[in-house]
Amino acid sequence: MMVRPSRTPFLLVASGLLPVAQLPADPSRGLYTVCAATLSSGRAPRLAEPASRWFPDARRVAWQADPMRVAVIGAGIAGASAAWHLAEHASVVMVEREAHAGAHATGRSAALHTQTSGAPVVSALAGASRAFLTEPPEGFADQALLSPRGLLWIARAAERDALEEKAAAAEAHGVEVHRLDSSRCCELVGVLRPDSAHAGVFEPHAMNIDVDGLLQGFLRGARRRGAELHLDAGVTALTPRAGGWRVAASNRHWDCDVVVNAAGAWCDPLAEMAGVAPLGLRPLRRSVFVFPPPEGVSVAGWPMVWDIGNRFYFEPEGPLLLVSPVDETPSEPCDARAETEDIALGVEELEEATTLQVRGVRRTWAGLRTFTGDSVPAAGFDSDHPGFFWLAGQGGYGIKTSPALGRLTAALITGACEPPPLPPGSVDALSPARFRAPS
Repeated sequence: MMVRPSRTPFLLVASGLLPVAQLPADPSRGLYTVCAATLSSGRAPRLAEPASRWFPDARRVAWQADPMRVAVIGAGIAGASAAWHLAEHASVVMVEREAHAGAHATGRSAALHTQTSGAPVVSALAGASRAFLTEPPEGFADQALLSPRGLLWIARAAERDALEEKAAAAEAHGVEVHRLDSSRCCELVGVLRPDSAHAGVFEPHAMNIDVDGLLQGFLRGARRRGAELHLDAGVTALTPRAGGWRVAASNRHWDCDVVVNAAGAWCDPLAEMAGVAPLGLRPLRRSVFVFPPPEGVSVAGWPMVWDIGNRFYFEPEGPLLLVSPVDETPSEPCDARAETEDIALGVEELEEATTLQVRGVRRTWAGLRTFTGDSVPAAGFDSDHPGFFWLAGQGGYGIKTSPALGRLTAALITGACEPPPLPPGSVDALSPARFRAPS
């Protein structure tokens, strides 16, 4: 165990436990009421910088005498990244219902590191994750996590305004993009039909992500830091207990101070099991298929091509082409499977927009992308249930944002590390409190 036990004073705020510069020298563990007025008057213990800049809404003080115990439920990319960051400062156990980690959305993702897809805070999280993905810590991965790809957004004539909005938003956040005319789009990807690629926006620094390399790096690193990983351990009960939580699974149980709900499409059902109101998450199925391009057509240098109207995207998958109809079909949490009609729609859209003909599909699959009501992830403590932390609703952006979201999770829970560099207001934008009625 690499956790360094010590009597560290913490300030318990709406967002978690944070270090405090001064506390009564009481070796016992207890709570001290601190109202907002005393904080503003300076009579309460002073928050250590930079925490006071991030979390001004402190309400009470706690004395944490032992290493914090955290149970992370779910060992997909969200749970694994959180566990890796948390395990440096806390005692961590990961609990996964499947026989192997990343069995659902993570293991089925066609992941691209792009800053031109998703809400502004998603783009910011992706940007804050780039340095980690480019140069991961020594020993984290056996090979590079990123490889060149590029992303070409294409639009029909009637959709140029939407394309320009995407380009302007990217530039406003410092992302390099290039506006292309139809001839340049067709030069980049020779199979495009000019009317389907009337104009384009090219993000040259979009990169493919080695999803398995990233996931295994987080899992391996978390275990090196002392975290435990329990597979085939579906949670059967989650109950408040003595200021913390008890997690029961597979004839075992773990007592912890904080539960991280990183169960993907199962986050809402898990919350309800704990007596926590759900966030109204929406699991949406997305389908993918791969097929061989025509003989003599090399796809190796192509970027990912994404239709601005979300009719399809495609990209090279080795010598094959990977295609998605960009479907978003509501689903119950499940082991998702591609439906024949969705694959047929993808084939139809691809053949309409390009000169490609799909003569045979090699493989199909589907995954669930889970969204919040505003399509922004939820990362933060539940406002009504102390110690219950949401890490949910990544909406298909969980891979590219995982380093930053994992680091933010550790910062909010332990206060022992700096949060990632995000624009002001990002913590509030991600907080699950936005889905609760004001008190």
